[in-house]
Amino acid sequence: MLIGIMGENCSGKSTLAGRIQSAVGGEIISGKDYLRMAKSEGEAAALFGKKLREAVAGDNLIYVISEREQLRLLPEGAVRILVRADLDTVKERFRARLRGNLPASVERMLEKKHGLFDGEAHDYLYDGVSGDAEALCRALKERA
Repeated sequence: MLIGIMGENCSGKSTLAGRIQSAVGGEIISGKDYLRMAKSEGEAAALFGKKLREAVAGDNLIYVISEREQLRLLPEGAVRILVRADLDTVKERFRARLRGNLPASVERMLEKKHGLFDGEAHDYLYDGVSGDAEALCRALKERA
């Protein structure tokens, strides 16, 4: 099963990916990590695309997506999970990631990108603040 987890920065995608991995197994690939699969970007994208297509009906693969252009890599049949968090939580988490300092330029970027994935098609909507990861994992196990 191919699971695509999409959402903005610091919404809880990676935490959820870890919980799903613990529940159903599978490899986690984040963002553009697939570029390590080959020396050229084109070759890496082709290899990754093949890996994603094979995962739809094969071994579990969890792809964590934080940029909209990465959505085009998800093939038909992927399970899509949209992770959302309120803007204050996103800012707080990003501030912690930056050791307590949130520059004004980063804050503006977070404000601009907030809700970027809200209009995207998804199979599950997960609240990155108070979502029930166990229930979502049970639902994914039932799909497998």
